[in-house]
Amino acid sequence: MMSESSSFMKGVVLGGVFCMLVTLLGHIKVGHGTKAHHHEHHHIQAPNKEDVLNLSEAERMELSKSIRVYCIILVKPKALGHWAAVRETWSKHCDKAEFYSSEDVRVFDSVALNTNDMWAMMRKAYKITYERYKDEFNWFFLAYPTTFAIIENLKYFLLKKDPSQPFYIGHTVKSGDLEYVDGEGGIVLSIESLRRLSRVLEDPDKCPEQGGMIWKLAEDKQLAICLKYTGAFAENAEDSEGKDVFNTKAVSTLIKEAMATHPQQVVDGCCSDSAITFSGLAANHMHVMMYGVYRLRPYGHTYSDALVFLPPAGSDND
Repeated sequence: MMSESSSFMKGVVLGGVFCMLVTLLGHIKVGHGTKAHHHEHHHIQAPNKEDVLNLSEAERMELSKSIRVYCIILVKPKALGHWAAVRETWSKHCDKAEFYSSEDVRVFDSVALNTNDMWAMMRKAYKITYERYKDEFNWFFLAYPTTFAIIENLKYFLLKKDPSQPFYIGHTVKSGDLEYVDGEGGIVLSIESLRRLSRVLEDPDKCPEQGGMIWKLAEDKQLAICLKYTGAFAENAEDSEGKDVFNTKAVSTLIKEAMATHPQQVVDGCCSDSAITFSGLAANHMHVMMYGVYRLRPYGHTYSDALVFLPPAGSDND
């Protein structure tokens, strides 16, 4: 369940502080971090709270039920610790989550892709997803096992977005003429983008699996090239204050940076109140984040969110 913005950030900050203590004041090895700054890109923002409050209760309930998110987590056997952590934490909040593994692993249920190449894994995962779930879900969230996601915040962000339109969302980066969504922060495709991607994946000239120049690029860049041919473009997701909601760094790293640059406003300088993802987390920090986001609550505070995103039927999520 989404919490009130200020209380949500208290939980996240507390989770980040715990992470820093666990790693001796934050000596955490982060993934790739932010790859570019001050680039031009398309901006889309979360809905205003007032817009939601103006809806009737019946309309709010219908909205909350209409947004269905399928989660794709790309994993490899060497990341079993992260695999287990994601399975036990945030992935339970997806309407359905499945792990796509580079090979068959008996320890956990997964879809075996039988390739170790990340671009080949991503291609196969998207193809299988479209074939199986194109009529069941309208949004498709792909993440790496070092990413922590708050799915309720993602659903809130998507409230007024049209999944029949060809675009995809995340933390955008500019690389030459190419604008792409950084995979470290998670990638969200609308059903229309996934439909177009499924078609272009069959075209070896526009979207080859390997060979030529494309195969040398990172998988998130290759995805952008393929989607660009279809008319689907990357959109940078931000809150109402212009802060990124898909983060390519861990909470503890963002807090440390805020302490250095905004020591009097650490919370405001750290990250968005409605953040959707954080990346570069150790497996044990997934559980710390889960505690801070979903469990820790200050006594006496009330929560008056306009919408409630109920867990999937039969789910054992928090």
